Amino acid sequence: MPTILLVEDDPNLGQLVQEYLTMKGYPTERATDGNQGLQLFMTGTYDLCIFDVMMPKKDGFTLAKEVRMGNRDVPIIFLTAKSMQEDTIQGFKVGADDYITKPFSMEELLLRIQAILRRSQRSTDTLEPATYQIGNFAFDYPHQLLTHNENAQKLTSKESELLKLLAQNLNQPVSRSFALKMVWGDDSYFNARSMDVYVTKLRKYLKEDPSVQLVNVHGEGFKLIV
Repeated sequence: MPTILLVEDDPNLGQLVQEYLTMKGYPTERATDGNQGLQLFMTGTYDLCIFDVMMPKKDGFTLAKEVRMGNRDVPIIFLTAKSMQEDTIQGFKVGADDYITKPFSMEELLLRIQAILRRSQRSTDTLEPATYQIGNFAFDYPHQLLTHNENAQKLTSKESELLKLLAQNLNQPVSRSFALKMVWGDDSYFNARSMDVYVTKLRKYLKEDPSVQLVNVHGEGFKLIV
């Protein structure tokens, strides 16, 4: 059965939703703040996410943006007490598939989840590509090969994971902290120094195509530009 990630800081509502969805056949893991939710997402496999908007440490919109950096396709539903139109619009801008205003009925939530999962399962676009086109480069992620004009560069596992994350977010900034957590597991000082070395290596590989740039974004992280 599809597995659901629920991030809700209200302990009563969170427990109620978790127990209801589990009872209906959807195993549900729950986090109580945005940071914990991101950690669960990065270490687990989920078919759908349900995020509260107003949460401590990291709000639902920020959490959704970070989840979208690593996975563009997992469906996201926002649960929120906010009903203003601009909040709904912001939710969809950051990649929401649905937006439910509190209070809501459990039956309505279940029906919306089932509808989204049906659409998701029918879609062939959710399949992750095996090869990424980066300017004149072809990046074969499963085989860790970066090819340019028939010249192939074998990448290490860390180089491949980092390049994949950047390629998935082409022309979009990827925060240092998020990249560290996704590729290295945490954003410690020593891992940050290690990532800088790998970024330098990737720049060296990519310089064969002048249209491709891996740039620093001040205060944010990195951006792979084509």
